[in-house]
Amino acid sequence: MLFGPANYELSAVGLPRRCTTTMCHNAKRQVYSAGAPAWQSDYTPRNIMKFQSRYLFVILILATVAACEPAGDKKDAAGLAKQQMSWADFRESFIEEYFEHNPAAAIGAGRHEYDGQLHDYSPAAVAAEIGWLKERRVQAAAYGDDALAGREKFERSYLMATADKQLFFLEQSGFLHSNVVVYAFAIDPSIYLSLEYAPLPQRMAAFTRHAAAIPAYLAQMRSNLVTPLAKPYIEVSRSILEGYATFFADAVPQIFSAVDDASLQTGFSAANASAIEALKEMTAWLDSELETASDDFALGEEKFLRMLRMNEGVEISIAVLKAAGEADLERNLAALVEACDVFAPGLSIHECAAKNDRIKMAGGPVEGARRQLADLKQFLIEKDLVSIPGTEQALVDEAPPYNRWNFAYIRIPGPYEDGLPSTYYIAPPDPAWSEEDRLAYIPGAKKLLYVSVHEVWPGHFLNFLHANRSESVFGRTFFTYSYTEGWAHYTEEMMFDAGLDGQAPDSHIGQLSNALLRNVRFLSAIGLHTEGMTVDESRQMFIDKGVQDSGNASQQAFRGTFDPGYLNYTLGKLMIRKLRDDWTASRGGRAAWKEFHDTFLSYGAPPIPLVRADMLAGDESADAALLPY
Repeated sequence: MLFGPANYELSAVGLPRRCTTTMCHNAKRQVYSAGAPAWQSDYTPRNIMKFQSRYLFVILILATVAACEPAGDKKDAAGLAKQQMSWADFRESFIEEYFEHNPAAAIGAGRHEYDGQLHDYSPAAVAAEIGWLKERRVQAAAYGDDALAGREKFERSYLMATADKQLFFLEQSGFLHSNVVVYAFAIDPSIYLSLEYAPLPQRMAAFTRHAAAIPAYLAQMRSNLVTPLAKPYIEVSRSILEGYATFFADAVPQIFSAVDDASLQTGFSAANASAIEALKEMTAWLDSELETASDDFALGEEKFLRMLRMNEGVEISIAVLKAAGEADLERNLAALVEACDVFAPGLSIHECAAKNDRIKMAGGPVEGARRQLADLKQFLIEKDLVSIPGTEQALVDEAPPYNRWNFAYIRIPGPYEDGLPSTYYIAPPDPAWSEEDRLAYIPGAKKLLYVSVHEVWPGHFLNFLHANRSESVFGRTFFTYSYTEGWAHYTEEMMFDAGLDGQAPDSHIGQLSNALLRNVRFLSAIGLHTEGMTVDESRQMFIDKGVQDSGNASQQAFRGTFDPGYLNYTLGKLMIRKLRDDWTASRGGRAAWKEFHDTFLSYGAPPIPLVRADMLAGDESADAALLPY
């Protein structure tokens, strides 16, 4: 992702993502017309984070009282929360206050009273948010088991994990002082441009407020950053900001040109011009920092493991983590060799994958994906692999010109939106490219098949059909990177194993091509952030082991410097597969897959270890290992 990092995949709720988002990205599209990088999503949903809450004001009184108390009275504040509020009231007030601190999360949910607001990262605001998160975490812990019923105990852990995730970003990661990329992503205005949640004049007014906030936001960014900055961060973020300056100047005025309101147009023009100037100034400043830039982007082992613990709920050692990643990589490489021996005997695995990718969908990828979705849904029904709640369908469309920096992504409206469709977008190649480059950019039919699996059936779209119906409001509100992207990636192999496409060798190659990319991301994240791996060494691993071309390998290696969480595709997949095997072992094995999938999806998208503990509670035959290797 995943709202926020469509997309990009920083795991903090409300940060700029998208699953996740994951990328069938070609290096030639590192920066597109809109300026955001190709790595912003890897088939990650643009806005799949789900939210649900109601206005509750009693907590505001409690917060005021608690804020005035000395630190030693925190336990008393926690007790007051327990005495005065039901868990449901406390939980939902947490969500409401979270939106106040994180307007991007609220906007993505469909709470458009927050439109145009950017996150306040001033030192005072950050300190206030950190204090609020810690206080609410203490108060949540004060609700004992005897005061909670059913899923409320799970929700308590879910809420505390949500606080931990945001605390890691704000207080532990150091990103606010070093990772300029996370600031750059947050400027993305696409929700006002591509989601028709309101008439165009209303969205124009929202964009105008957004643009008007950009100069102060960028000034705050510059004030927070500590130089020298890491060179990869500068190179990526300056491309994003420069691209946005061009996009705001050339494309956005055309989008709003049909609005016949002189006052709106005047306000828009002034705010847009101010934003463009600020973006250009910040790009120039970043360029000036290149001369003194460092290669110091690594989190280090201790912080990397803390990221996994606080963001994903995963307690593990680097040795165990790396061994599992290497084992899965070797398993997939061996499977690719076997499939290629049948599909393209005598060719190397790189030549074999390239041959497979030259076979395109008739009628182009958009029309081809529409046909694929119908077939995929029918396959799920015939094989009875998972329940499909409701009758919603995902539309397929060509990505609009102002939002083509990802090859494929899905936009799923938040729970406060009413009657808006989910749309699976596919970006066409740039018509200015050569014919050879355009053909190379379009994925082969079999690779596209597993992109469609990942994005829609039974990946992100089905995940959030279930999440929207979760009994827990938290399941409809907060997501975990390894859950959302892990599920979508897990489904690719699961569908092949269930017999998709007749388990043909060319289909297996398409599935494995995506799996190997994620395998190398997993190992690259570990190497770059804990073992001193260089960007060039990462790039070479993507070529050799990930079966990527040179350009895409460079892009993937760069992404790993600012997105250490991109290991979560494979990490989540492995945790889900291990949980499935453990849970179904006493329930009929393969025959229990549907029950497993339905049960797993009922939780929403919390940290997978929480789900594992809940699903295996009382199962003495299950071991404690999170991973299958």
